[in-house]
Amino acid sequence: MSKVEIIKHPIENVGSDIKKAAWSSVIESLAIMILGVLFIAWPDSMMKIVSYVVGIFFVVKGAYRVINYFVEKGQNDFFDNSLLFGVISTLVGITVLIMGADIANIFRIIVGIFIIYESLVRMNTAIKLHAAGIDVWRYILLVSVIVLLFGIFITFNDVTTVIGWMMIVAGAIGIVGDTLFIQQVNNIVDKLTK
Repeated sequence: MSKVEIIKHPIENVGSDIKKAAWSSVIESLAIMILGVLFIAWPDSMMKIVSYVVGIFFVVKGAYRVINYFVEKGQNDFFDNSLLFGVISTLVGITVLIMGADIANIFRIIVGIFIIYESLVRMNTAIKLHAAGIDVWRYILLVSVIVLLFGIFITFNDVTTVIGWMMIVAGAIGIVGDTLFIQQVNNIVDKLTK
């Protein structure tokens, strides 16, 4: 069985699908940076407002990923983490919306866990890139380890402005890692299809 058959994608769609996933990660990193700026600017009032906004974001993003997983038959795609991400994201979003203001006290934990999840997905990608012989895997792995450390720090730190700064840094590092990955998409597709 060839690598293309394992992936279950028409060859012409592999590169664009990988780029879509990478750009989605860039947007998520940018959102984390924006939330960090809001936490620094208005640490007290933003905690409650942002918890509702984030709850809606998680539900919408999660529902989209779950629906998209089944519409595009993602269960046959070796690189597709959409169902796992979608279910976790939807559950987190519903929890945030139901608990409302009470969730503000543990919001940093939710953000920290989300950043940890994103870093683990990047680590998984780095491992797959290493297996495919793509040299950029070292940089992606380094970025994912740094983002993981920020996620752990945010999870266990309760100073809102510090959390804001850490979110900005984690988002910026995530964007750098994803940009490196996007630049290597053509090499990845070439390796997967040989």
